[in-house]
Amino acid sequence: MSFGGRGDVRAAAWPVTAGPRHVAARTPMGGAGAPWCSRRPVRRPWSGGKMAAVSLRLGDLVWGKLGRYPPWPGKIVNPPKDLKKPRGKKCFFVKFFGTEDHAWIKVEQLKPYHAHKEEMIKINKGKRFQQAVDAVEEFLRRAKGKDQDLTIPESSTVKGVMAGPMAAFKWQPTVSEPVKDADPHFHHFLLSQTEKPAVCYQAITKKLKICEEETGSTSIQAADSTAVNGSITPTDKKIGFLGLGLMGSGIVSNLLKMGHTVTVWNRTAEKCDLFIQEGARLGRTPAEVVSTCDITFACVSDPKAAKDLVLGPSGVLQGIRPGKCYVDMSTVDADTVTELAQVIVSRGGRFLEAPVSGNQQLSNDGMLVILAAGDRGLYEDCSSCFQAMGKTSFFLGEVGNAAKMMLIVNMVQGSFMATIAEGLTLAQVTGQSQQTLLDILNQGQLASIFLDQKCQNILQGNFKPDFYLKYIQKDLRLAIALGDAVNHPTPMAAAANEVYKRAKALDQSDNDMSAVYRAYIH
Repeated sequence: MSFGGRGDVRAAAWPVTAGPRHVAARTPMGGAGAPWCSRRPVRRPWSGGKMAAVSLRLGDLVWGKLGRYPPWPGKIVNPPKDLKKPRGKKCFFVKFFGTEDHAWIKVEQLKPYHAHKEEMIKINKGKRFQQAVDAVEEFLRRAKGKDQDLTIPESSTVKGVMAGPMAAFKWQPTVSEPVKDADPHFHHFLLSQTEKPAVCYQAITKKLKICEEETGSTSIQAADSTAVNGSITPTDKKIGFLGLGLMGSGIVSNLLKMGHTVTVWNRTAEKCDLFIQEGARLGRTPAEVVSTCDITFACVSDPKAAKDLVLGPSGVLQGIRPGKCYVDMSTVDADTVTELAQVIVSRGGRFLEAPVSGNQQLSNDGMLVILAAGDRGLYEDCSSCFQAMGKTSFFLGEVGNAAKMMLIVNMVQGSFMATIAEGLTLAQVTGQSQQTLLDILNQGQLASIFLDQKCQNILQGNFKPDFYLKYIQKDLRLAIALGDAVNHPTPMAAAANEVYKRAKALDQSDNDMSAVYRAYIH
């Protein structure tokens, strides 16, 4: 049976590499000088050697490899009818055993299950992996002598630990030796470098997206939905994380899936439960988390929340002592982050600001863009954490620079969203098709995932939050204040801010930012 009417596709079955593969060190941004990092030789069992082509068909059991993670057993199945195949990629849709996870996997990242079973069992360990293999064997026993259907059963042990789609799925790193910046698809940008970041962006590999089932579950989502090679060796430092909102939840999920030791705290303690099930430790207070961890990250909603977290009762400051590290990932103003840096450093702590550009989906996928400033050494110490949660990091120099840059980025994004909504409503009232407008925009220079997703939200009337409207309005307000502080005009942002304020008055605060559309139709 051919897949999607395209006939057999030849997949690469790669033998295990006979010996360690040398990975050369590189210099920052490709420039001269000391090596960026010295990479130790690593063994990559999924790559190297001469490829032997084998035929794969719908219904075949396979080993599929996603990005930085070890091979996992799955089955080639038909994709949902409304799910488009990635353009220009020879790939199969695979559903993995022992989990509800599923993804498009390129043929070169697939191997026949039976032919490579012994090899994969030798190189992969862990309870989750064994449960997945057990689920395959149970599936084969049930299918023996019967017509095989396309439903993948889960073992009772797997069902017992799953809280929802992908909740029990925990990829484990395959490289045991410490390799700094080992993922070639994760990019660091340093302010001091002369090469323009725009040039480097061309090298960033686009990553495939795991297709989630619409269940409304709040379970931990799968990390890094990619089909590219790469490895991350987690730091041996103890990591703390404060704040499990839309962004924080995805970040912590990815830290855990990459093998980091993480202690979590959230104001609403129940949000910690899923992460405790996945191996995180529970901190009773922010002070306790900071005192027991080497590096503590925090991601909260606004300047007031950021200050309360540090300066409030049982706050971060009470747990800071010489050598303890604090990384604030909240989107706040430069004055707030400067104040927090000063009080942390005054107690002998180290401080880094690292707000992130992205949304809930990008957080779940480990594809955030990280803007960092402050302690350069701490930035480097966070390398494996940043690789787990993002695709790119920028180091921008002194404290306050990241906050300013983040507000400018979100000012542009928020203003653009308001303009999209304005255009769609103008099309409607003038008798033009909104769908046709989107189709035209998607064929032009403005085409982007952001544009398409937000327009689809509006066309479908689905404003489930991916980036809260109230938070983009907060960022616009702070960006306008930043302009005021340097006497720089921000008329576009000011106009957009008024529209978001109108949307908030219409009870759209807790909806996605695309709900700004409703401000134009009331």
